[in-house]
Amino acid sequence: MTPTKMNSYQKLKSELSETKKMLKEKTKTADDYLSKLQWLQAEFENFRKRIDKEKNDYVKYANKNLIMKLLDSVDDLERIMNNIKDKEITDGLNMVYKNFLHVLENEGLKKIDASGKNFDPYKHEAFLQVVDNSKSENTVVEELQKGYMLNENVIRPAKVKISKKGE
Repeated sequence: MTPTKMNSYQKLKSELSETKKMLKEKTKTADDYLSKLQWLQAEFENFRKRIDKEKNDYVKYANKNLIMKLLDSVDDLERIMNNIKDKEITDGLNMVYKNFLHVLENEGLKKIDASGKNFDPYKHEAFLQVVDNSKSENTVVEELQKGYMLNENVIRPAKVKISKKGE
């Protein structure tokens, strides 16, 4: 090989090496951008899901305060129906009561079933303990005030009397 060819060969080899190095750097940069893009897409998808969930929860529980206030009226209707002796008035109030409950149930309200169940501190509020050896300990003996759930959340725990074993 002549010195000029050798010089050209070295020059081409050097350029090839530089080109490979630049290609490697550009490939790494492109891979970094791709990783960041994928991360941002995943982050945006998670953000969108979180916003959808928050929106659904807001819609689900938007009426919570109103429903909680109306529960006092439900309690009042129950007390009135239990204390009025006139059957016609009781029947009329019962019809209003059932319609009222039906509307609230359509909004997601559910009664908490308490009587005879084991005490659950998330759903029940113990007001009294009574000695009752016929029932297992911490069984709800009597429901003093009904409890309610709105969708899956307790909005008013049932006030209950629970059993305890006697000595």
